[in-house]
Amino acid sequence: MVELKVRRFGNSLGVVLPKSVIDRLNTGDGKPLFLIEAPDGSYRLTPYDPAFEKKMAVAEDIIKRYPNTLRVLSK
Repeated sequence: MVELKVRRFGNSLGVVLPKSVIDRLNTGDGKPLFLIEAPDGSYRLTPYDPAFEKKMAVAEDIIKRYPNTLRVLSK
């Protein structure tokens, strides 16, 4: 467990993540992080965009259903 302190940055509040957490999240300065609320009310911090994951699931379904059409279109 890593304890973080909420600090004031100008007119906003934020937290500073330790280097070990930044490394583990595989992120860095200027890269996005997503705070996702879980069904149980807890939160999860992740570098992966959940909306992108849903879009990729739809794309994978289309690829499976129409492989020949996509092959022709790619030429």
